[in-house]
Amino acid sequence: MAVSETFRVDTERPEQAIDVTSQVRDVVKRAGIESGVCQVMVLHSTAAIAVNETADPNIGADVITALGNVVPRHGEWLHDRIDDNAHAHVKASLLGPSELIPVRGGELVLGTWQGIWLFEFDGPRPRSVCVHVLAA
Repeated sequence: MAVSETFRVDTERPEQAIDVTSQVRDVVKRAGIESGVCQVMVLHSTAAIAVNETADPNIGADVITALGNVVPRHGEWLHDRIDDNAHAHVKASLLGPSELIPVRGGELVLGTWQGIWLFEFDGPRPRSVCVHVLAA
């Protein structure tokens, strides 16, 4: 058995980290699956999903800062000739579009401080996050 839902997140800034753990937990709860896996995927190529500490929102800001140090907004990006957002594509590629999280006892299996971040790199804009829960 599998359950799939998509929810929308409206980002507010060009680069932003948003904790979406509660929205994903709600989907897992509605799925009613005791044991399995939950895939969380952002359906865009300039945003990413990552599991990390969400108890301190500075972690999300730090990830954005670190990626900005590695991937400058303006460089010799070939894609900027078309869309001027190559940096956002590269940052999203480094983190990736999805995470796979175990489900046990009808709950996400995350560490004490872990949560699920949506990283925006080309906002503000509406983002779609697909949550697919598959029974074991």
